[in-house]
Parts: sequence; structure tokens; C-alpha cells
Amino acid sequence: MPRGKNANQTASLQYEHQYWKSGCHKIIGLDEVGRGTWAGPVAAGAVCLPIERKDLSKLLIGVRDSKQMTPRQRTALVENIKTVAIGWGVGSASAAEIDQLGIVPATKLAMQRALDMAKIEPDCLMLDSLAWPEQKIPQICIVKGDTLSLSIAAASVIAKVWRDEFMRELDKEYPQYSFGIHKGYGTAKHQAALNEFGPSPIHRMTFAPLHRWKA
Repeated sequence: MPRGKNANQTASLQYEHQYWKSGCHKIIGLDEVGRGTWAGPVAAGAVCLPIERKDLSKLLIGVRDSKQMTPRQRTALVENIKTVAIGWGVGSASAAEIDQLGIVPATKLAMQRALDMAKIEPDCLMLDSLAWPEQKIPQICIVKGDTLSLSIAAASVIAKVWRDEFMRELDKEYPQYSFGIHKGYGTAKHQAALNEFGPSPIHRMTFAPLHRWKA
């Protein structure tokens, strides 16, 4: 269980309860991480929580927007999320798929893969801002959804923990880029490594900082 002054800043269930009362009993929250990085995959999490449980907020206390949590807090809570959830999934799209499809279609591909892994037929989806009109399941797009919806926040934590671990594994293969530290984001250290070594096979060549290396 996370400790500290932010430990009780759990994301709300107000949207989930609203739609539960309207008949949506299998609500899947979806969120993505790594959309703006220069390297590595974009990842998405999908989580279906037991909204009817009166103790759900207590069971998942501290779960909120993954960006507001420390790595230790996310790691401490991710297995709890998976245990409490009715179903969950993680999907990703590689840097090559991002370059081929574009970042928005690749993000939706990762979301679809997360849904497929969850193996739940949802009544509706709760998304963090990104509309998904190609998906015919009823959906609710919530601005700052990872702050306002516990389902979306839980999905963001699962996706973030998965992607961070994936980037630490890539760091072993490409240690010169320090992926384990910046996770592929555009930091000064990452830029310095690009200047010295050029891009790796898992860099996103269609992103502007990589354009000068394109053939």
C-alpha cells in the first residue's frame, strides 16, 4: 500500500456509478502511455472493475493518474489492480507500427490488443480524451479521465508499469541510450545519445526529432 501525503488521492468512481445506474455493468477503462516518446512502443491498458462493490475505492486506495504516482507506488498497486479487476489487459504497438500507421492509429491498435487480452464484452468504454469512432462499443470520452475515473486510472497504472519494464529490458539491448532512465522520452540525455550514436532500430523515425536521420 502506498504511503505519503498523496496516498489517499484515489481517482473517483462518479462516472462509473452514473453509468452503472443506467445499465452499463461491464465498464472498461482504457488509457495509453508512451504516445509522445521518441522510442519504443505505445502501450494501452484496459481494466474492468467490479463497480457494484461498496469497498472498491478502499480496495484500490491510492490508484490515480499514473503520472502523479511514483514508480514505487505504481509497482505496489499494480498487482492489487489485477487481483480486484474482473478483467484486464495490456496491448502495445511497436515503433515500426507507429512509423507505418501513424501514432493515433497505432495507439488505437494497442487499445484493441488490450481489449482483446481483457476478454470482457463491455457495455461501454471509458476513454481518456481520445475518441475511438472506429470501435462500435458505446464509449464515454472524459477529459483528464485518468484523474476523474478509477477505471481509467487503473488502466493507466497497468500500462505504465508494463511499458516501463519493457523499456528497462530494451536498455539491456541498447545501453548507450539509457532507455531505463528516460523510457524513450525526449530528454537532454536522450538527445545527447542520439547525437553520438544515431537512432536505434526501436526509434520512431517519423517523429520530428528523428527526421534528420531518415534515408
